[in-house]
Amino acid sequence: MLSKNETVSLGEIERIVAGQHHDPHSVLGAHLVPGEGVTIRALRPLAASVVVVLPDGSRHPMTHLHLGVFEVALPQETDPVPDYRLEVTYADGEPQLQDDAYRHLPTLGELDLYLIGEGRHEQLWRALGARPLETGTAFAVWAPNARGVRLVGDFNFWDGRAYPMRSLGGAGVWELFVPGVGPGAAYKFSICGPDGAWREKADPMAALAETPPATASVVYQSDYTWKDDEWLAVRADRQPLSSPMSVYEVHLGSWRPGLSYRDLAVELAAYVTDLGFTHVEFLPVAEHPFGGSWGYQVTSYYAPTSRFGSPDDFRYLVDTLHQAGIGVIVDWVPAHFPRDSWALAEFDGTHLYEHSDPRLGSQPDWGTLVFNFGRSEVRNFLVANAVYWLEEFHIDGLRVDAVASMLYLDYSRKEGEWAPNVHGGRENLEAISFLQEVNATCYKRVPGIMMIAEESTAWPGVSRPVHLGGLGFGFKWNMGWMNDTIEYFQLDPIYRQYHHNEITFSMVYAFSENFVLPLSHDEVVHGKGSLLRKMPGDEWRQFAGLRSLFGYMWAHPGKQLLFMGSEFGQGSEWSETNGLDWWVLQYGYHAGVQRLMRDLNTTYRELPALWSQDAVPDGFGWIDANDAHGNVLSFLRFGAQEHGAPVLACVANFSAMPHTDYRIGLPLAGRWREVLNTDAASYGGSGMGNLGSVQAIPKPWHGRPASASIVVPPLSVLWLTPEI
Repeated sequence: MLSKNETVSLGEIERIVAGQHHDPHSVLGAHLVPGEGVTIRALRPLAASVVVVLPDGSRHPMTHLHLGVFEVALPQETDPVPDYRLEVTYADGEPQLQDDAYRHLPTLGELDLYLIGEGRHEQLWRALGARPLETGTAFAVWAPNARGVRLVGDFNFWDGRAYPMRSLGGAGVWELFVPGVGPGAAYKFSICGPDGAWREKADPMAALAETPPATASVVYQSDYTWKDDEWLAVRADRQPLSSPMSVYEVHLGSWRPGLSYRDLAVELAAYVTDLGFTHVEFLPVAEHPFGGSWGYQVTSYYAPTSRFGSPDDFRYLVDTLHQAGIGVIVDWVPAHFPRDSWALAEFDGTHLYEHSDPRLGSQPDWGTLVFNFGRSEVRNFLVANAVYWLEEFHIDGLRVDAVASMLYLDYSRKEGEWAPNVHGGRENLEAISFLQEVNATCYKRVPGIMMIAEESTAWPGVSRPVHLGGLGFGFKWNMGWMNDTIEYFQLDPIYRQYHHNEITFSMVYAFSENFVLPLSHDEVVHGKGSLLRKMPGDEWRQFAGLRSLFGYMWAHPGKQLLFMGSEFGQGSEWSETNGLDWWVLQYGYHAGVQRLMRDLNTTYRELPALWSQDAVPDGFGWIDANDAHGNVLSFLRFGAQEHGAPVLACVANFSAMPHTDYRIGLPLAGRWREVLNTDAASYGGSGMGNLGSVQAIPKPWHGRPASASIVVPPLSVLWLTPEI
C-alpha cells in the first residue's frame, strides 16, 4: 500500500536495487499517469543529481526517492512519452548526458518468445545474445530459474546495479536494450540463482569472446561480404556421397604456429590446393579456455575462437578456401561441455544446460558435463548452433564428436553408475531424438552440406535417413577400419600372413554405412607416435610402409581423412604447442611422401571409379582376398554408369619381398596403365614396377575373363586402369 505521497513503494525500489525485480521497466522509465502527465524514474546509484532533459532543451531536476532511484513528474503539456535524456552528475565529476535503457520497448517479439518456449527457434542467435542495433545493443539471455539478472560490462565499470534486466513472460528470457553500447564492448550476465547467490556468466550466445584466459563476452557485428556464391550454388546441387572427398584435418593453432585466420587463408589454401585435397576439416573452432583441449571443451558455442582473429576473419578464411575450390568441415562438440564456473555449468543457479542426474549429466572420461538432451530449450540451443555454423559461416559440413558417448547411457560407466531408459535398455532415447532432429534440420535448411558422425560402435543406421529410422547422418567415421588397419601395419611383414583377415575384414561391412576412413589426430597423440613410426623396420621400410598405407587407403571404398603432418611423413608425435616439423621436407623420403600425396589426390579426383560408388557394393569387387601367404590383396573399383563405368585395379603387396610374374585376374584384356606405383623412385621407393603399363590377355584368372602377369614391388601399392 502506497502512502499518500508515494508513487512507488520503497519495497519495490529495494527489489530493483537488489536486482531481484522481474520487471524493473514497470517502475523505471517513463510512465503515463492518467490526468497527471508523465512520471519518469531513473536508477543511478551514487549519483549526486539527475536531471531530465527534453528535446526542446527544457531541464527537469529529479528527486531522489530511495537507494539511487530518482523521480520527476513532467508538466502535462509535454509529449505523453517524451524522447528524454538524463544528465547525471556524480560527486567528483562533470555532468554526463545519457540515454535511459528503461525508456525502450522490448526488442523480442511474441513469435521469438513462443519459438524459444517451444524449443523451435532455428535461428536462436537472432533473438538471444547481444544484438547491435542502430542506437545501442539489445541483450537477452535464457535464465528461467533466476531471481534476477543484471548486465555488467566495461561500459558500466562491471557494476550491474544500474542495469537490472526484465523477464519476458514464461519463456525464461531476460532482456535489456542499452543505448550507446556497440561492437567491441565486453560484457557478462550477473545472475542471481534460487539460492540468492550471484554468479557472473559469459553469454552462451556470444558471437565473440575475449581471448583466453580472459572470459568475458564481446559485442560483435559482422560486416563481411561473401564472395563464394559460385561455390554455394554448385554445392547445393552436389551429392557428397558420389563426389570425390579427401579431407586434410587441421588444428588451426599448430599447422604453422603464429598465423591468424587471414594468414591461414593465404597459406593453407595454397598448400591444400597444391596437394589436391578436396576439403579441410578444422578441429573445433568454437571458443574454449584451455588450448590443450584442442577445442573439444567448448565454453562459447557461437563464437569462433578469438586466438586467431575476429569472426569475420574466420569468414574470410572459409571464403578464401571456397574460392579455391576447397570445402570446409568443422568439428562440432554437442556431447559435453566443461565445468568452468563462468560458463554454462549451473548457469542460472540450477542444472540448466546439463542434466541434473549425475548418472546422465556427468561424463567420467573427460570430467565434463553432459547436455540435458530431453529439455527442449537445450536441444534448441544446440540445433540452432549447428545451423549457425552452416548458415553464418558457410561451413560445408559438421563432424559431430563423440557420438557414441551420447547414444549409450552406460558409456564409460560402471554398474550402478547409470540408469536404464523407460524400456529398461541402455540407449539414450533423448540423445537419439536430438541427433535425428539436428541432422534433419541441417539438411532441410542447407542443401549440399554433410553431417558426419564420429561413432565408434556398431550402432545400426548411423548414416540412414531419419525417415527410415536412422540417425540421419550423411557419413560415419569408420573406426573399425582404422583400428584394424593400424594394427595390421604395425606388424612386421613376416607376421602379417597370420593376420590377413584383419586387413580384409573391413570389406565385410564396407557398405553398411556411408564411411569416411579416418587417420586423424587421435592416432598421433598421447604416446601413440606418428603414423610413420608405427611402421616396423628400418627407415626405408617405414617410409615404404607409410606410402603403401596411403595407396591402399585412397583406393579403399569410402572417403579419406588424414591429419596434418602425416602427408609428409612427420616422424615425431603431434604437439599442439610445437607445430609441424616442416623442416623435414629437406630430406628425400619426407619430400617423396608429400609428392605421393599430391599424385594420390590428383589421380583420385581424375578417376570416378575411386569415388562415384563409394557406398554401394556395385563399386567394389575382389580380385583375390586370400593370398595371405604372399601378403597381397587385390581388388577392383567400378565407377558409376553416368561416368562411363570406368574401372581401376588395386594391387597391394604388404610383404617386404617383391613379387615378379604375379598373375591377377582382370575384367577385360588389353593394355592397362600403371597410373600409380607407391614404390616409384620419385617417392623414395626402389623404382621397381611395370614400365608404365601391363598387357592383359584373354586368359581367365581369379574368376575374371582376362589376366595379366605383373611385377609388384615390396611394401607397395599399384593402381592399374585400362586404356579404352
